[in-house]
Amino acid sequence: MDKVGELSSKISSCRLCAERFAATETAHDPRPVAWLSDQAPILIAGQAPGARVQASGIPFDDPSGDRLRDWMGVDRDVFYDRTKIAVLPMAFCFPGYRKGSDLPPPPICAATWRQAALDAMGQVQLTLLVGGYAQKWHLSGAGAVTDVVRDWRSVGPAVLPLPHPSWRNTAWLKKHPWFEADVLPWLQDRVRALIGET
Repeated sequence: MDKVGELSSKISSCRLCAERFAATETAHDPRPVAWLSDQAPILIAGQAPGARVQASGIPFDDPSGDRLRDWMGVDRDVFYDRTKIAVLPMAFCFPGYRKGSDLPPPPICAATWRQAALDAMGQVQLTLLVGGYAQKWHLSGAGAVTDVVRDWRSVGPAVLPLPHPSWRNTAWLKKHPWFEADVLPWLQDRVRALIGET
């Protein structure tokens, strides 16, 4: 088995957070959702799967994923082609709810798996840092998401910080029209150049 395949197998059987998840309102079992690839030129570094992704086992299989695909200018077939796009969230399992809100990604996941996964995917040419957790891990000293995304040109071209595509950020998008006017055209051009889609 190749390095990516071996690591993917180990990740899929990870149960480090079983007790933590059992103690949440959802009392769910671990279900790691990370799509590694030794071919994909694009890596999506997100936060953690939500409840819908926990149920389906498919990353970004929810309205946030629909918005992210729209931002990237790709359809589901392209998005889920692992020769084109890999997905490595900061935590691989749905963290659960506390008082109806998503819990943060458990740090033990990134501490255990993240560097090895990144090392195994050395072919990646563009990493999309989706949300504050990924930005803080990948960009030393990263501040507020708005500031990091606004300063996107200073961290590229191999890295692009993005706000989380959640419906909760619709007001943010309306308040910051420069994101759709400036960042998204660059993102879509770069995606097309990397995966050969027209």
